Amino acid sequence: MKNLNTTLTAAVVLLLPALSFAGGKSIYGEDNRVDYFAASSDMQTLSNSVVSLWKSASVTSEGGAMKLTTMNFGDRLNLCPDEKFREQPIGAFCSGSLVGPDLVMTAGHCIKTEAQCKDTKFVFGYKVGRAGGDAATSIPAGDVYGCGKIVKRFLGGEPGSTNPAGQSLGPDFALVQLDRRVTGHTPLPIDRSDSLRKGDSIFVIGHPVGLPLKVAGGATVRDYSKVGYFVADLDTFGGNSGSPVFNARSKKIVGILVRGDTDFTQSPAGCTTMATYEQTGGRGEDVTKVSALSSSIPRLAGEKAAEPQETMSAAAPDVSEPSAVTSKVISFE
Repeated sequence: MKNLNTTLTAAVVLLLPALSFAGGKSIYGEDNRVDYFAASSDMQTLSNSVVSLWKSASVTSEGGAMKLTTMNFGDRLNLCPDEKFREQPIGAFCSGSLVGPDLVMTAGHCIKTEAQCKDTKFVFGYKVGRAGGDAATSIPAGDVYGCGKIVKRFLGGEPGSTNPAGQSLGPDFALVQLDRRVTGHTPLPIDRSDSLRKGDSIFVIGHPVGLPLKVAGGATVRDYSKVGYFVADLDTFGGNSGSPVFNARSKKIVGILVRGDTDFTQSPAGCTTMATYEQTGGRGEDVTKVSALSSSIPRLAGEKAAEPQETMSAAAPDVSEPSAVTSKVISFE
């Protein structure tokens, strides 16, 4: 996740969808993002339980289906001609994952209040399903859900710990109960062992910049010593906030993507390009540890009853979002 370079004009920023980010995100080394159709079958299975978050006004009824209001990625951001996914649509503002029959896990800065939750639609199936095909922007009504209530939300940080933008670092999560039980999609398992360590391989599934679903692998944990979150070299952007991050070995969710480095910069030619770093460069991307909220997520059928001690109390109080995060609603942060 990253911020837009300050040389980009405010006019361009205002043309972007209202992406909620606690920080920017970026490309580390090779760009590992692939569309749904290009992912392996096991990645597709996991992807089927990842949701995109939309403002209610951007999801309208049309001919028995639900129409997603989108804009062209390249045109809206003045992307350079050779930028990846340039001609695809954007529109979602965050990502999330199904972790219970009617329970979605996302970032706390994506869903700030009950009122905002009620104004959000949770959409399954926003993806490019076949090579050469268009992104699905007409979604069956059964794959679009509303918010029932916020079950738990937290946005806090280590005492005195902030990033250069003054934003608090630490856990950032929300659990949302949908307006009905989900059909046709299976809740994803979370890793309750808290056994992830530096150097372990991970991947992320979500909606960078509000694009159709992307799977991004080839990443590792850089630092697991932080309180409530860890740092990794995931290829993520604004819109990936709330995306589930998986252990590459177990295929279980180990965290929620929440913050990162700068997303875009302006090229000498005057167009916008993705910010890229060496695989070990940049600040890295921050991922809330799933152990920060795992005790609030009901066990799936077949899960063992014993649960290791978690790194953060599930009784941690909800907190209001800092004003620095609120400003990110109109820009990549």
